[in-house]
Amino acid sequence: MKEIDVFDFDKTLIPFDSGSRFWLFCLARNPWIIVCLPYQVLMMLLYITGIKDLTFAKGRFFCFIRFINLEKNVANFWDKYEKTVFDWFKNAKKERPCVVISASPDFLLADICLRLNIDKLICTVHNPKNGRIIGKNCKREEKIRRFNEEIGKCRVVNVCSDSLKSDKWIFSLGENCFHIQKNGEKVRFIYSEVYKD
Repeated sequence: MKEIDVFDFDKTLIPFDSGSRFWLFCLARNPWIIVCLPYQVLMMLLYITGIKDLTFAKGRFFCFIRFINLEKNVANFWDKYEKTVFDWFKNAKKERPCVVISASPDFLLADICLRLNIDKLICTVHNPKNGRIIGKNCKREEKIRRFNEEIGKCRVVNVCSDSLKSDKWIFSLGENCFHIQKNGEKVRFIYSEVYKD
């Protein structure tokens, strides 16, 4: 049976949320996308009030990508922020294939995962022409569904994530669980001691 290590991405391999940081980065360099803001705010309000789900709202939030050179902006973004990848990952000798499972957009993570020699990326799939999500937002239980669909049976040796709440499902896969702190420190924990179900 093949062995792999599994990682969340935002606030796990880097110290911030890549999607929101990318929007601010693009806004600074493509100021005309401010015209999308009222629409984005409306979509977030629909989500907050429970009228629409996160997949719907998030897909509409990324509507701004239709108005920019996406490939160029993504490359420039990671040129600036690649250095923020935590040293424990960047400098580690990788003993097994690395799988990143993230709710962040595929159009944003594909570039950095290539740079970091990630073996497999599982994330939220967006239409690169309009930003809308294809399928479901890759979060919580959806991460497990996508993992089973795209990876299948294997031995997951290590799982790393910043979120004990949202990533209970992927932590359940691993023999060794590591909670990533805000400063990037890896703290090992026992799954059965944190999750009592």
